[in-house]
Amino acid sequence: MGISEILILLTIGLISGIVGGLFGIGGGIIIIPALIFIMGLSQHNAQGTSLAVLLLPIGILGVINYHKAGYVNYQYAALLVVAFVVGSYFGSKIAINISADYLKKAFGVLLLIVAVKMIFGK
Repeated sequence: MGISEILILLTIGLISGIVGGLFGIGGGIIIIPALIFIMGLSQHNAQGTSLAVLLLPIGILGVINYHKAGYVNYQYAALLVVAFVVGSYFGSKIAINISADYLKKAFGVLLLIVAVKMIFGK
């Protein structure tokens, strides 16, 4: 794994953590599309790797199944975890200073952007 790949994964993890801290969502809404569209992973590999990020206690059984099928990239997951933890701290600090109405609207926009990209993107 090269330095550019490491930096990209840390950035994905940081952004996922910030978005998770801001909106109280799982990082999968950011991590999975980013692993597919930026890192070039398959849908299965992205899902398995994302579950590995959230392994204990949430995804352990899912990770076991994806692992058995060869769909978990543990190096990616480890880097994403580190950055996600940092990002979630800062995202939550930002979120508590934003009005509920604005936060709700921003969350809706995020969901729409991700949905359009997942439906119409390559």
